Amino acid sequence: MSLILILGTSFAALAQSKGLAAVEPRMRVIVDNDFSGDPDGLFQLAHLLMSPSVDIRAIIGSHLNERDGFDPSKTQADNAAKKAREVLQAMNVTKNIPVFAGSNTAMVNDSTPVKNEAVNFIIQEALRTDTKTPLYVVCGAGLTEIASAALTNPMIANKLTIIWIGGPEYSDLALPPPGFSEVEYNLNIDQAAARAVFNRSSLPLWQIPRNVYRQCLLSYAQLLTKVKPRGKVGAYLSGTLETLMARIQRFINIGETYILGDSPLVLLTALQSSFEPDPSSSYYVIRQAPRINQAGTYIHNHAGRPIRVYTQLDTNLMFADFFAKLELMNP
Repeated sequence: MSLILILGTSFAALAQSKGLAAVEPRMRVIVDNDFSGDPDGLFQLAHLLMSPSVDIRAIIGSHLNERDGFDPSKTQADNAAKKAREVLQAMNVTKNIPVFAGSNTAMVNDSTPVKNEAVNFIIQEALRTDTKTPLYVVCGAGLTEIASAALTNPMIANKLTIIWIGGPEYSDLALPPPGFSEVEYNLNIDQAAARAVFNRSSLPLWQIPRNVYRQCLLSYAQLLTKVKPRGKVGAYLSGTLETLMARIQRFINIGETYILGDSPLVLLTALQSSFEPDPSSSYYVIRQAPRINQAGTYIHNHAGRPIRVYTQLDTNLMFADFFAKLELMNP
């Protein structure tokens, strides 16, 4: 899949002149995010769609916590899938990328999977035998679909890597922010799914906990100068964020930055190093996967499998690449 197949003709022609069209995909990615919630997921999706080293196999719109103020409806996953399609339309995407609505509700417990087309697709893609291209399932919200896929068919465990934005701080690595919630936001979307992934599965996992995704600060000045002027997609993305910022500002003075906490899903996939591919400009530690208890917090697990826990992100590369690709698409 080339860049020309992914994007509309105007960007494709420009990108070809700049050399980006020569970039071939070297990884498969399934995107799973709560697109009807915090608009950071929309920014992440647009950035990934502009990244020619990634073969996006499917997009899954996932649910929020049932009491979430972003979308208090009973059709959160359906709404998320609709938002994903809006991004595809704003970007004039011509490739037929499947968009699935995941479950509109969380798992009932950590051993009973939900059943839907998104879960089936993850399993099908993971078990492909016609390619050796690495598969990443990148999750910017809850873990309902990937947990369900692993419970439904444990054979996928050695066929993919999960990259998850979520989980609280590890006490020896960072302190929580002022006024923090005991149960981290994304983990609280589906605590049973988080327990299924951490406690019951052997899935390879790269985790970006709260103290790390909070590093991804976009300034309002950057939004106005680097995103908003960049055509239909820039206007769409900035509009979603400005609308939310104005809404929040009525209750909380949020200053002049916003956390685009889902963008590391692009940094750790599309922007891996050229030789010996890996996210070489970001830092992590290897930890034994903790258990997640009924209260939604960590318990040390001496038998836990090794997982990556990221501690510092190359946000300069991440945002500079995003702005550059927007400029190429909309000079």
